[in-house]
Amino acid sequence: MTGGILCAMSAPYEIRQFGDPVLRRRADEITDVDDKLVRLADDMVHTMYEAPGVGLAAPQVGVEKRLFVYDIGDGPEIIINPVIDEFDGEWTFEEGCLSVPNLSWEIVRPKEVHLTGFDLDGNEVSLEADEYLARVFQHELDHLDGILLIERLDEDDRKVALRTLRERTMAADAAAQASASRFGGLRLR
Repeated sequence: MTGGILCAMSAPYEIRQFGDPVLRRRADEITDVDDKLVRLADDMVHTMYEAPGVGLAAPQVGVEKRLFVYDIGDGPEIIINPVIDEFDGEWTFEEGCLSVPNLSWEIVRPKEVHLTGFDLDGNEVSLEADEYLARVFQHELDHLDGILLIERLDEDDRKVALRTLRERTMAADAAAQASASRFGGLRLR
């Protein structure tokens, strides 16, 4: 606090959006937990809260490592090299994504999962999850495997989603061109 005014820190990372190639690549296994990785996890938690979101995978901030953070209301957690080795049931729920903002769809996923991985101290983590937490785990693991939410849609919904995303991109490009033309086409170097 400075002079009674709360100073807000901006998120350490910008969340990568649909179309960024890093979101389509499988992330690399983590072999060493060092201070740099701990800082990455802390910065990812801050970025997730600023978004706001309940989960964030390292590729979403441009880092190709198998790590995600999440918080469904019990405080932040970090999972390194996660693996889901058991699935059961089926649960449909409306799901969105920070990398595909302001869009969501009804997605069918397994209702229960068993996830293993490691924490920042190198301890093995083994978690049973159902419904919402199971969905968060599956969604973030998809990011680590280079799979985006729209790939979980049926063919018709995927076509509509891709059309919407193309229209957004074209509108953003047109706005950028209009902004540039206001400055007489000058380019700053």
